[in-house]
Amino acid sequence: MKWVKRVLLTVAVIAALVFAIGYLLPSGFKVQRSIEIGAAPDRVYALIADPREWKKWSIWNQRDPAMTVSYSGPPAGTGAKWTWQSKTEGNGEMEFTSAVPNERIVYALYFPDFGMRSTGQLRLEPAGGKTRVTWTNEGDVGTSPIDRYFALMMDRMVGPDFEAGLANLKTLAER
Repeated sequence: MKWVKRVLLTVAVIAALVFAIGYLLPSGFKVQRSIEIGAAPDRVYALIADPREWKKWSIWNQRDPAMTVSYSGPPAGTGAKWTWQSKTEGNGEMEFTSAVPNERIVYALYFPDFGMRSTGQLRLEPAGGKTRVTWTNEGDVGTSPIDRYFALMMDRMVGPDFEAGLANLKTLAER
């Protein structure tokens, strides 16, 4: 009976410690990846400014071809919006909040299943006959110590998807 109490006490102390450490972790996250594409900025911009084009290069659409997508607002640029439902990739919505042709797209991203919001951008910079594309997403998970562990791992979870998407964008733009 004594060993059961010790085990339970040990488990309780470890759980309390993990919970307390969660409060000390940063609540913000930032994921950023870049790639150089052998195409002019206007060619790349056309592929990122229209939400309908994202399904051609976004890794999430490729992982779930059955994803249901709905579009609203203008077809491209500021105000263009889409929502999606996916059994494997989750549900969400994205809206372009700012667009500077051939330079950048800024977006707001929302995942209702998690109550998580973030902002991001795809920035285009001329790079010696090529275009350097930098994809950034950042947000804050709030005060939940459990969510702060997710913020800590966000770069490792989402970064590879950004890399795959940018590689697909490169292949498409260089055709």
